[in-house]
Amino acid sequence: MIKGAVPILLALVLLQGCASVGTLNAAKPGAPIIYSGTRLDWYSLNDGCCPMDRFGVDAPEYPAIDLPASALLDTLLLPFAVAAELGVVLGVSGGY
Repeated sequence: MIKGAVPILLALVLLQGCASVGTLNAAKPGAPIIYSGTRLDWYSLNDGCCPMDRFGVDAPEYPAIDLPASALLDTLLLPFAVAAELGVVLGVSGGY
């Protein structure tokens, strides 16, 4: 039972540093919504100067490690991101 809990706990800890979660939770006006975490990681890998100004959140400490997870999560959330970009109200709320 403890062995099964370790991967779940590790995933939850790593998710807190995920660029996708951070950018969507920041809700900065004018910040990119579609593939926001992937874009933040890519921006950081290419020496972007001011992620807080552009995305509303600091870049993850290890963007190269975070990039695959952010790309996957951004792909899963793509329908919601497109709807938000188009201004469609889905009645979904959340955050932490």
